[in-house]
Amino acid sequence: MKLLRVGNVGNEKPAILDQDGNYRDLSSILDDFNPKTLNKDTIKKLKDSDIKSFPELDPSERIGSCVTNPGNFFAIGLNYKEHAEETKSKVPEYPIVFNKSVHSIIGPNDYVIIPKYSEKLDHEVEIAIIIGEKAKRVSETNAQDYVFGYCICNDISERDWQKNKGGQWVKGKSGDTFGPLGPYLVTKDEIKDLKNMNLSLDVNGNRHQTGNTSLMIFNFNFLIAHLSTYITLMPGDIITTGTPPGVGLGMNPPKFLKNGDEMLLKVDYLGQQRTKVISE
Repeated sequence: MKLLRVGNVGNEKPAILDQDGNYRDLSSILDDFNPKTLNKDTIKKLKDSDIKSFPELDPSERIGSCVTNPGNFFAIGLNYKEHAEETKSKVPEYPIVFNKSVHSIIGPNDYVIIPKYSEKLDHEVEIAIIIGEKAKRVSETNAQDYVFGYCICNDISERDWQKNKGGQWVKGKSGDTFGPLGPYLVTKDEIKDLKNMNLSLDVNGNRHQTGNTSLMIFNFNFLIAHLSTYITLMPGDIITTGTPPGVGLGMNPPKFLKNGDEMLLKVDYLGQQRTKVISE
């Protein structure tokens, strides 16, 4: 199933994509896609429903972030070897874990804003895991039992703030528009092979990033098992899992986002994001 949230900011309706590509309004059976509803009961309810019986929504309406109000927004750094190398970083022995503010989350096609005083805004196409069941010290073998689905995340990063403002990445990762999510929250049963998903990101029609999940240092199941060893994961929690090479920081010379730039992100099975960059 491809799930999404449609409507103006703060008034989004939960929806599902039907077989004909229409958005169907689920608000008669669900309040929203949030920690209270991102669970097995919701999946069963949807599977037992006649999707075409729900009202159609206007396809021209804004698409919001595919989930809302998560308790945690975790991120994994340097999880593709070539990305670590291009940023002149050591390839990690263990996952590098940091937080993004939950307030950074925006819709997949909303404006990405260059904050005041920012000079080094960068892009990172990633795949995010959405947790669907409380997970504490789970095994790699059983990790997928705790996943609700997956979505695209653009881990927008202000590199000067990330690297030069006190040694904590969170400051460079948590601006108001630094977490575009969606368009779809895709349930795990729709993804044929988690180990073979292509990712790409273009800026103004020029390819910057290309990658495949086969090249991840730490795969999805390992990340869930690792994180749940130290942190109890809850329904609705987001784990964005690292970016392939091609970020602006890694270019020679570095090339950062500027006012008017347009980004196109694509990931197999998960759809695409199209965002425009504007100055604050």
